[in-house]
Amino acid sequence: MKKIWIWSVVTLAVLLTACGDESDQSQTSEETTSGDKWAEIEESGEIVAGTSGTLVAASYYEGEEENPDQLTGYDVEVMREIADRLGLDVSFEIMGIDSMLPAVNSGRIDVAVNDIEATDKRKEKFNFSEPYKYSYSTMVVRKGDNSGIETLEDLEGKIAGGGATTIYSQIAEHYGAEIKTYGNAPNEAYLRDVDNGRTDVIVNDYFLSKFGVAAFPDFDIHLHPDLKFHPTEQAVVLPKGADVLTEKVNATLAEMREDGTLTELAEKFYKEDASQKPEDEIQEIEGLDL
Repeated sequence: MKKIWIWSVVTLAVLLTACGDESDQSQTSEETTSGDKWAEIEESGEIVAGTSGTLVAASYYEGEEENPDQLTGYDVEVMREIADRLGLDVSFEIMGIDSMLPAVNSGRIDVAVNDIEATDKRKEKFNFSEPYKYSYSTMVVRKGDNSGIETLEDLEGKIAGGGATTIYSQIAEHYGAEIKTYGNAPNEAYLRDVDNGRTDVIVNDYFLSKFGVAAFPDFDIHLHPDLKFHPTEQAVVLPKGADVLTEKVNATLAEMREDGTLTELAEKFYKEDASQKPEDEIQEIEGLDL
């Protein structure tokens, strides 16, 4: 039976990783004091984590296509290990990326783990853990002609599939692309549209793009062979002011990095050690307000 390979934007970070609705994130429902969030979680014995379940290699359901049953992925297993080492149970609430950060603000969930990029603007509104994944951005394009894109400037006038509020859509728009938006859709929808010409390109995380393309070998698409840009750091999102919880998570991640657990999990899901900074030369993009 064929395995399910579902890929969201950032998600894009659906596809497109590293995303979220910025419009609802400027106000928190109430200020979280340094110790209150940790005390609340410690007393309940459970931490609630938001994730999409549609982001292959990061957060997805594993099982037969007709009966997927097991939520897994790098982000999911990192969070499970953090909770276990803190003596907590963990439950995952499945939601779209645009709902995740507002849900952290409102207290509906305690943390978010979904390949979310720790940007300067987001750090003004949320606490972030130390990074557990390092990556960069690339493009999915048609094989024959790279969709007419050889430089970032060639995005002008192209149609890019993505989420309305993702970092990756912001990058595409920065260079003049038109964004065709999707919901918390499976990656097949995004990739098929590039294949059939409804869109030209998907700007997204390297690791997520790699697995998305590999899942659909019949599509006339590939990763752009030359373009590597916008280095990224992915981390656990926590409520602003939840400093004790942040310290606990950071201490646990440090242990996991030291004893090789992060490397082991990254290589299991990504076939590369995404817990370490890439050695490639990655182009920085100027003028983005992220």
